[in-house]
Amino acid sequence: MAHLLIADDNEGIRELYALEFESRGHTVTTAADGEQALALCRAQRFDAVILDIGMPEKSGLEALGDIAVCHGGTPVIVNTAYPMFKMDFRALRASAWLTKSSKLEGLFEAVDKVLQGPRKAPGAQGDDKP
Repeated sequence: MAHLLIADDNEGIRELYALEFESRGHTVTTAADGEQALALCRAQRFDAVILDIGMPEKSGLEALGDIAVCHGGTPVIVNTAYPMFKMDFRALRASAWLTKSSKLEGLFEAVDKVLQGPRKAPGAQGDDKP
């Protein structure tokens, strides 16, 4: 299955998401802030990143662009309690955008979708046909 990075400053959220995704066969690494998430992405390859926006040190929006281009285009799912940031131009780098909910089905579906899609650096031009 996939290797996921979950970046959220809320320890309870990190633990819950890790437990849920591990029970579905994924390998999970966690980060408590954007700076730690970016360092992890630079050090190893992830199949997808679940990223909160409101974090200390470096916010998810500040880290998003750098994380999205790690290793040729890592899919990033923004999962946040702050839907107003969706209109920020930096948010365009996200592969998916979700508002946090007590129901995790939307997050599971978003992860499945980005894992099935083509890996292309955000902003890359052209089609995938030979």
